[in-house]
Amino acid sequence: MMRTLIIPFVILLLFSFGALTLMATAPVLEPTAQEPVYSTVRIKEVIPEAVQLKVHSQGTVMPSTESQLIPEVSGRITWMSPNLVAGGYFKQGELLARVDDQDYRNTRERAKSTLVRAEAEQQHARFEYKRLQSLAERKLTSRSQLEDGLRALRVAEAALQDSKVNYEQALQNVERTEIKAPFTGLVRTESVDIGQFISRGSPIATLYASDLVEVRLPIADRQLAYLNLPATMRGELAEDLQPKVRLSTEYAGQKLEWHGKIVRTEAEIDVTSRMVQLVARVPNNVSTAPLSVGLFVEAEIEGLSADNIVVLPRSAMRNNNQVLIVDGENKLRFRAIEPLRLYQDDVLIQGGLYPGERVCLSPVQTAVDGMIVNPILDEA
Repeated sequence: MMRTLIIPFVILLLFSFGALTLMATAPVLEPTAQEPVYSTVRIKEVIPEAVQLKVHSQGTVMPSTESQLIPEVSGRITWMSPNLVAGGYFKQGELLARVDDQDYRNTRERAKSTLVRAEAEQQHARFEYKRLQSLAERKLTSRSQLEDGLRALRVAEAALQDSKVNYEQALQNVERTEIKAPFTGLVRTESVDIGQFISRGSPIATLYASDLVEVRLPIADRQLAYLNLPATMRGELAEDLQPKVRLSTEYAGQKLEWHGKIVRTEAEIDVTSRMVQLVARVPNNVSTAPLSVGLFVEAEIEGLSADNIVVLPRSAMRNNNQVLIVDGENKLRFRAIEPLRLYQDDVLIQGGLYPGERVCLSPVQTAVDGMIVNPILDEA
């Protein structure tokens, strides 16, 4: 009986001793203060600068001059230039076609004969009138005969003048049988061939000039505020008011560029798009790649120059035209700004920021005014 009581008691003492030993030898944990971890954000220092504003548009190249080739005489085509085909190139004054001139040369010769006869009759009438004047001074002829001589002289002079005009017209008709190019350019279409009879005033081809080309550029009315154009200006612009424009495109795997100027604005506003049409004119110099009619190009128009502008990425913008400023204690502060323009991936700010301030560029999801951050200067 005693044995059954002593054994459990001993075991209990052993376990109690072991527990006390473990508790006595256990290490003491001292509490330590945990350092806070702040969010790392990219910042950019505010540096105001002068910015050249630009406006972008696009359009299709058109000829500055386009007209129809219209013969001034009728007749049968006896010769055509090999350049008088669609896409053919010609120079100003180049012979493009020739009309049968036999009838017109005959008319010229008849007009010349009539002119010679009229000159002879006028000379005779003048001589006769002077003779009658001499007789009248000696009272050897009547006044009515003198008046008849004067009338005959005036009729002869009128006939001579008419003959001169007819002869000049005949000369011009002979010259007009040779149809020449009115300017340097290209043939868009042609509708005539050798042996075909053409009538005066009927077009035989459509030509356009190649030395200058134009591009109609649609611009939203709000974009006009960034250009150096008078608000009420319509039509041709003065030389000092013509903004520069750069045209570019990719053609045949190459990046091509041309430079020109905005020369006029169209008076009408497009009723469907509500756009204002600006017209750019570009010299088509042979030293550069030709600017082909019908080519689609991108346009960059040089606008106003703005001073004291801060350029930031669009990601720096917050709601209600605000940005986050990192102050001297590395705390975030909301700041209202005055944006000038959103341009591509940037925002141009004209008010609300001061030189040397630091603007947060990183997208902070739960930004709180006064929150401490770890700022890192954005080298980009």
